[in-house]
Amino acid sequence: MQIHIQQIGPGMVQQIQTVCIECKGQGERINPKDRCESCSGAKVIREKKIIEVHVEKGMKDGQKILFHGEGDQEPELEPGDVIIVLDQKDHSVFQRRGHDLIMKMKIQLSEALCGFKKMIKTLDDRVLIITSKSGEVVKHGDLKCVRNEGMPIYKAPLEKGTLIIQFLVIFPEKHWLSQDNLPQLEALLPPRQKVRITDDMDQVELKEFNPNEQNWRQHREAYEDDDDGPRAGVQCQTA
Repeated sequence: MQIHIQQIGPGMVQQIQTVCIECKGQGERINPKDRCESCSGAKVIREKKIIEVHVEKGMKDGQKILFHGEGDQEPELEPGDVIIVLDQKDHSVFQRRGHDLIMKMKIQLSEALCGFKKMIKTLDDRVLIITSKSGEVVKHGDLKCVRNEGMPIYKAPLEKGTLIIQFLVIFPEKHWLSQDNLPQLEALLPPRQKVRITDDMDQVELKEFNPNEQNWRQHREAYEDDDDGPRAGVQCQTA
């Protein structure tokens, strides 16, 4: 360190302590003729090093991989560590939940009622064939699973979690079947629930719901309420 005395006024001085520009606070100075050509006496050099990171099966998002002593090095100090933090990337098909994998699968109404065979390509490029037998009705939102086809378990790669499949049933578009064929379809399906209508009941029309139109209507009603409300202002004075 270096000490500087600086006069700041009549009879007043200030003592300033600064880092020595010769030794840079190291407490020693290397003679220019003895300095290393690579570091110019700084005792450290910049070096690029490639570290191979091995991500083991089953590692989780945020898990750390430590490389001891591979960080910055300084004279008379223990080298630092390099810490790799895993950042799990989202997948277009599978969602990870612990050791389990979750996916959504769309099926047609005919498949939901009559059975199906589907292919699933796994993360390790295998192809699984799942089967829903004829007569096993799959409802919209149903969850089914395949054991031991989820994520590998860390430190136990031969064990895996569960593959969970959520089924989304796609219904036909409007008027996909002619009016003449509807009775034949109805005869194959479970009977409708019969409703006994009396004179004191009100029959209403069922329409498609548009959330955008609903939001606009609520906004308009709120605006009209503001127009109808009292307005603050200067009160008239009476004599």
